[in-house]
Amino acid sequence: MSGNYSIMVGTTGAGLFQSADSGESWRRIGSPFSGESQVRALAVDPQSPNVVYAGSNDGIYRSEDSGQNWAKLDSPMDGLKIWSIAINPSDSATVFAGTSPPFLFRSRNGGQTWEQLSAEIAQECAIGSPRVTAMVVDPVDQDTVYAGVEIDGVYRSRDGGDTWAHVDKGITNPDIHGMAVSLGEHKTLLVSTPNEIFASEDEGETFQSLAVTKSFAMPYCRWVAVKTDDSQVLFAANGDAAIGNTGTIQRSTDGGRSWETQQLPVEPNSPIWNFATHPADPELIFANSIYGELYRSANGGDSWEKLKKEFTEVRALAWTPN
Repeated sequence: MSGNYSIMVGTTGAGLFQSADSGESWRRIGSPFSGESQVRALAVDPQSPNVVYAGSNDGIYRSEDSGQNWAKLDSPMDGLKIWSIAINPSDSATVFAGTSPPFLFRSRNGGQTWEQLSAEIAQECAIGSPRVTAMVVDPVDQDTVYAGVEIDGVYRSRDGGDTWAHVDKGITNPDIHGMAVSLGEHKTLLVSTPNEIFASEDEGETFQSLAVTKSFAMPYCRWVAVKTDDSQVLFAANGDAAIGNTGTIQRSTDGGRSWETQQLPVEPNSPIWNFATHPADPELIFANSIYGELYRSANGGDSWEKLKKEFTEVRALAWTPN
């Protein structure tokens, strides 16, 4: 697997970038993206890893060759900012997308047609318009879908997206940043907020605090991820503030009971924002700072290197085997 994968980086200042040679060289993707495309979401098809979706401020796009060429899909999301995409791991023709203003959409045919879903999400919040920052399909029960909203908490569907309920019992901050599902002894939904990470072992009925981030080296938390072959290994993306000056990566090897600060090769120039993982190589993990730095671990987070290429503001990150 080493050295044979593609990386995609979505920015809000320069569109989408792709490397087909594991980060050695890069190209900025032109048409059909516009010069002002702001790519905030990337998702790799779990059944066909050459298929990738990208969500931007001017629509949703699909690639069938690991991000080298793209087609813009007709959808009702044109004119909205797409913040999240989730693909059903059991039926990858079913794709979900979340936007700002906060709406949810679903396609049942690989993005050919889309429908808006019935979730009644708050249309105003402290930051103006809420945004659906995270979506995830339960990998065990494909009818269970979650959406995390900044700022309006967690929503859950039990019927594949037809109807939605607000579920946030135990979450003390509705400012949702990231979500992931851990398949350990107890299937666990992980939810990150600016100052705390929460966990639910009953599919969102109740949440408990997993980590208060003031105990971390830096207090602001953005994303959370799970190592694809070990449910006990968790990662948290952190920084000194939302739009801060530096960042860290926290790792837990015991399901979140304890955390350690990862040693990075340089001090990040801003908070760490995203992670990218893929089951094709569980040891290969990428992370980015919001202001364009890309970090790579080839050993499950034991050590990290910084890639030479730097970008503008990075909001989305993915890798897929070639």
